[in-house]
Amino acid sequence: CGGTKQSPINVDTTQAIFSPDLRPIQLSGYSLPANKQLKLKNNGHTVVLDLPESLALTGGYAQQYRAAQLHLHWGSPSGPGSEHTVNGRRFAAEIHVVHYNTKYDNFTKAIVQPDGLAVLGAFLEVGHGENQYYNEILKHLPKIQEVGQETLVSGFNIAGLLPANLKLYFHYNGSLTTPPCFQTVKWTIFNHTMLLSHDQMSMLVSTLRSPEDDLLRNNYRPVQNLHARRVLASFPTTPSVKHVPG
Repeated sequence: CGGTKQSPINVDTTQAIFSPDLRPIQLSGYSLPANKQLKLKNNGHTVVLDLPESLALTGGYAQQYRAAQLHLHWGSPSGPGSEHTVNGRRFAAEIHVVHYNTKYDNFTKAIVQPDGLAVLGAFLEVGHGENQYYNEILKHLPKIQEVGQETLVSGFNIAGLLPANLKLYFHYNGSLTTPPCFQTVKWTIFNHTMLLSHDQMSMLVSTLRSPEDDLLRNNYRPVQNLHARRVLASFPTTPSVKHVPG
């Protein structure tokens, strides 16, 4: 997993470059009917929800991307576990929604192409109320505690797992964060966080088991060197220096 375009990274907002060309991310087909069954699996590294190809990115990227799966990264009861950090700050957890470029026949072919993948990332934090969308996944975790176990989840509005505001984000070229770490990902990291209840976060960090039969925790990769890559922002991140008298 060497290479100069590895993920995750620390997003330094003072170094991010405002790019007015970055358009709002647009999601298509993300609201799934309840009779659509989705596979949820403990793969030993994380919890993965397979997504139908009817979900697509139709704006914000120059090319069309179709959904493949989503998964989560988290910490432990004693510490946060997001993969990306912002100004050195790590959040409680992080969701990744993985898409592949439709100009390639399938996910397997796209994964090795320089423009093959687009991943939407959002940070999760503990708030007051329960998050109904995340509950659609979390309530099934006890059924897939052991590695390799899977269950079926009824369709719901997948967009509810991401921030309502899809205009504010950071964008950079990086990699998958698990082996084989292919440097084929165009990353979008949203600036708004998602809130889960304390109980929901506890369930996330203390239900699944690892291949060693321990609790699956701290399944995030350390921050990687930026190596002169540019991080773009869809909004101005630095406070303007104009001082209004008085």
